[in-house]
Parts: sequence; structure tokens; C-alpha cells
Amino acid sequence: MTEAPQMNAGDISFWPILKIDYPTDPENLAKLLPPGIDPSDTANVHLSIYCFPVPDEPEYGCLITVDADYKGEKGYYAICYNIDQESAVHTSRDATGQPKYLGEIDYFIMGDYVTARVRHQGYTFIEYQGKKSGAMDYDAWNENEWWVKVSKACNGGEKEYDFPPHLVHVKAGYQPVHIEGVEGELTLRESPWDPITEFLPVCGDVSARLSQAMPTERTIALSDQLDGDAFWPFVDTISGSRWPGFMGGPKRQLRM
Repeated sequence: MTEAPQMNAGDISFWPILKIDYPTDPENLAKLLPPGIDPSDTANVHLSIYCFPVPDEPEYGCLITVDADYKGEKGYYAICYNIDQESAVHTSRDATGQPKYLGEIDYFIMGDYVTARVRHQGYTFIEYQGKKSGAMDYDAWNENEWWVKVSKACNGGEKEYDFPPHLVHVKAGYQPVHIEGVEGELTLRESPWDPITEFLPVCGDVSARLSQAMPTERTIALSDQLDGDAFWPFVDTISGSRWPGFMGGPKRQLRM
């Protein structure tokens, strides 16, 4: 399809997702993966910046995932969903382990020009400026995404849990409707609250596209229990993300 589908003015139901991909340092990426989640044979970072109705009002968000395997099955490990809709943060984290936290996102398209900025705690740590480069051919695709659902023990005991870490498997399929290439510049900035430059620096060419696709499948299911002792160094995170933290803040403990 070469022409973008038309929408009613002001409708939020089918905004294109700005998808940005780039290779990163595999050793740094591996530091973010808890025991049981394995590095893949590629080390790519995937940014999805979107406006989507949740459930019926706009949620602006930025999803960050990285290539990862589980028991030989390829997929993506979700580092964070930075979103601007507070009502979805705790309900998502509590129910499914989806790593959402509250932030600010600017995302808009004016003619051929695409702009996106992602902020948290006053730090703009992702910025993208680009221009549409034309329609792309794209096949239907399926993907696996991994989340972790876990709750530390109320008594504060070392390596104790009220709910031990479990993998959550998100299985999804998509049929493309309209995909457009974007040429532009991705800027990552240092932030103690979102250490993307520390763990996931750009180490190669950046590609971007605007994706409009219809879901053909989406299931969220509790999967295997992970090793609680091995997971303990990963249990404290920054806010609701999977960035390593301490007591919910950016003071990070060293991981050996």
C-alpha cells in the first residue's frame, strides 16, 4: 500500500508508531538481562514511540526493548515503557509485570517531518528528528516480548519474595497496513534516571520507520519461574522500569 490510510480529524485510534532500531554494545546489553534471559546472536535496541488509546484516551509512550532469547526462542526483553498516563502505570506493573513508569513524551508529525522527545525527571534522554522517505514493502511479522513479574517480601528479608520472579511471555502478530521509511537523527543523552547512554549506546547505523499495522494475535501469559537467588541483584529498579536501581531511584549497585 503506497498511500497512508485516512483518519478522522483528531482520532487517536491509528496513529503510526515511530520505530527506531540500532545496534549496541553486546556486553553492555547483557548486563541488563537477568539470569534465565539470554543474549541473542544480535545486539539491537528497539525504540517504539507511540500515541495509542488505553483504554479510550491517548497514552503517549516510549517502549525500549533489546534482543534477547529464552530457551532458544528469539524475542525482546522489555527495559521500560515510559508513558504519560498515570492510571495505567501501577495497574500494568501489578497485573503483568509490564515495566511502565510515568514520563513525558512529545511525538508529532507535520507534513513529512517527524519529531519525538522522551523525558523523565526533567531529563530529555531520547530525541529524534526526521523526514519521511517513502513507503516501504513489509511482510507480516510475529514477535515474542519478555516481562518479569515479581514482588519482594514484606519483611524485607534478603532474597525473600512474596511472589518470586516469573517470566511473562507476550506473543504478538501484526499485519502491516502502511509502513513509511524515515531518515533523520537520533540523539541519546545521559540521564541518571534512564541510563540509556551507559547501557545501550549507539554502535552502528540507525534505521527508522513509521508503522501502521493491524494486530493478528496478542496473548499475555505467566511463564516459568526464574531463579530467585540469581535474580536478586536485578530486583531493585529505577521507578517501574527494568533499569538497574536502588530503592526505586537512580543510585545503582554494581553488578559483578
